Amino acid sequence: MKSSLSDRLAILSDAAKYDASCSSSGAGKRDSAATKGLGSTGNGICHAYTPDGRCISLLKILLTNFCIYDCAYCINRSSSNVQRARFTADEVIWLTLEFYRRNYIEGLFLSSGIIRSSDDTMAQMVRVARELREVHNFRGYIHLKTIPNASPGLLAEAGLYADRLSINVEMPTERGLADYAPQKQASEIRHAMGEMRTRIDAGKDRTLAGRAAPRFAPGGQSTQMIVGADTATDRDILSSSSSLYTGYRLRRVYYSAFSPIPDASAILPVKAPPLLREHRLYQADWLFRFYGFQFSEITAASPDGMLDLALDPKLAWALANREQFPVDLNRASREMLLRVPGLGVRSVNAIVTARRHRRLRLEDLAKLNVSLRKVKPFLHAVGWSPVQLADQQNIRQLFLPQPQQLTLF
Repeated sequence: MKSSLSDRLAILSDAAKYDASCSSSGAGKRDSAATKGLGSTGNGICHAYTPDGRCISLLKILLTNFCIYDCAYCINRSSSNVQRARFTADEVIWLTLEFYRRNYIEGLFLSSGIIRSSDDTMAQMVRVARELREVHNFRGYIHLKTIPNASPGLLAEAGLYADRLSINVEMPTERGLADYAPQKQASEIRHAMGEMRTRIDAGKDRTLAGRAAPRFAPGGQSTQMIVGADTATDRDILSSSSSLYTGYRLRRVYYSAFSPIPDASAILPVKAPPLLREHRLYQADWLFRFYGFQFSEITAASPDGMLDLALDPKLAWALANREQFPVDLNRASREMLLRVPGLGVRSVNAIVTARRHRRLRLEDLAKLNVSLRKVKPFLHAVGWSPVQLADQQNIRQLFLPQPQQLTLF
């Protein structure tokens, strides 16, 4: 007996929660003034954030959780005993339109298990995006999770309709992928990423006649790694991220802490890694993308290749490189100020602008909502000269979170 649409929505939206690479950042709105298309305003609903900080809602579902692959870490693997369900392409289109008309969502995130073949699955996902755009004039956000070894033609068509494409590398190392997902090939995943990068770059160029090239996945591509399912260290994970960012110009690498699954393979860990590890990886990723750090220097001081769970990576780096501090608030380069714990990109930009007109004091940083407690040990300023960090005892203890005693008042 076929399950109801609402039952299948519950199953396939829950199955989609394991995919972390759901974000709308990087894609501008499709022009609605001329087309007046549906969805051009700004159970299965997730939240994503745009570059300007807006939180938008997406319908996040799988086309199906049936899968011919048997990846050890995946709850939807072929040997799993989970309840199976499947949407038709028409049902996904209808759900997207109806959710939008009720003002529940502003876009669609669509992934899928692999059924029959990679090309067959990818073709159905492309059909969803194509009909939403061309038949229903949908101008909301669309993110498609592509299938690694689908034909280049299908990937090329997907990019014409989707705002963002993503393809999961799954494991941080090729060895990990071979051990946990032997039916997938790291070379095929990287090849597909290379194809998408080439088309994305071409979509930004102009033709010899001066016309813009066909729009192709303007939000770029992203990927996801599972953290803690294998023995890969944080250094291994960040090294892989570095090659993905530089080699394929990915917009985002998402880190997903492994979550134990029912009827798990014996090769998987029994316990999940601490969620704080995932958080530290995101912080390190942020330092690479916006603060000028290299991943190699973030983990250089760690003998075991793991990030310090007690300290954020920027502070840990500063304490490991105490000879570079304190720096002069009024003379240090922008690049060096970005390495000062407690200073963010916006506050550094404001400092660089303000000090053109006068010399700054620590009190001026307080007006920028900068935590003086965090920055004082690392900065020289007018009227302030801290003790050299190298001369302090038990430096690490100074920055560890202090336990708070609860009171009745």
